[in-house]
Amino acid sequence: QVQLVESGGGLVQAGGSLRLSCETSVSTFSINFMGWYRQAPGNQRELVGSITSGGITNYADSAKVRFTISRDNAKNTVYLQMNSLKPEDTAVYYCNARLKLGSKWYTYWGQGTQVTVTS
Repeated sequence: QVQLVESGGGLVQAGGSLRLSCETSVSTFSINFMGWYRQAPGNQRELVGSITSGGITNYADSAKVRFTISRDNAKNTVYLQMNSLKPEDTAVYYCNARLKLGSKWYTYWGQGTQVTVTS
């Protein structure tokens, strides 16, 4: 069982920045993919970006340039740095972990953290 705890959400004006953190209960080295998703009211949950255990990142088009995912393996923490925030970035942001044990994949979610961007 992997537990994920997000923090860092809040209220920010358009153009501002926030850094979200996701602390894991296991070593991030053991997690194949860690991702950030978001869900706005009335919308489906969507991928923001992800990072592999090897540090390779991937971003949704809406997150490219403005958002950066990084990891601190010593702290078992993954970050989502969000710059130049827009009102349309308002959503609950979720941390996601996917790891492979043997031939099976396991997926875990954090509880989510609210990000609200005002115009």
